[in-house]
Amino acid sequence: MFIEKVLVFCGLLIAFCGAVTLNQPFGGHFTYYNDKGTGACGGYLDASSEMLVAVSYEWFTSPNPNNDPLCNYCLKVDYKWKSIKVPIKDKCPSCAKDHMDLSLPAFTALEDPNVGNAYGATFTFVEC
Repeated sequence: MFIEKVLVFCGLLIAFCGAVTLNQPFGGHFTYYNDKGTGACGGYLDASSEMLVAVSYEWFTSPNPNNDPLCNYCLKVDYKWKSIKVPIKDKCPSCAKDHMDLSLPAFTALEDPNVGNAYGATFTFVEC
C-alpha cells in the first residue's frame, strides 16, 4: 500500500513539474516556422498562414501531447511595444523553455522575419 502511494505521488510530481502557471510573465526569445501538417495538439495547422505558436517540448506534461492541458491555452507575447495572443497548437522539439517558435504571421506581427531570432520578448501563458 505504501509503495502504491509513493508511485502515485511520484507520477503526480512528474506530471506537474513542467506545468505552466497562468499570468506569470517570463523573458525569452522567439523564432518562426512555416510548416504545414498535424500539430502536436492534434488537428491540421498551417504555420505559414495561421496565427499560432509552438512551445518547447519541456512545457508539455502528457505523454500524448494531444491530451495535454497546455493545448487549451494561449501565449501572450510582448515585444517592442507590440503584443499578440496566439493559441498553442504545436510543440518545438529543439526549443528551450524560454524559446518560442511562432508561426510566420505571428512573428511578422511583431518583427521583420529577416531578423530570424528576436530577443527581449516577454511571454505569458494565458486563457484564450
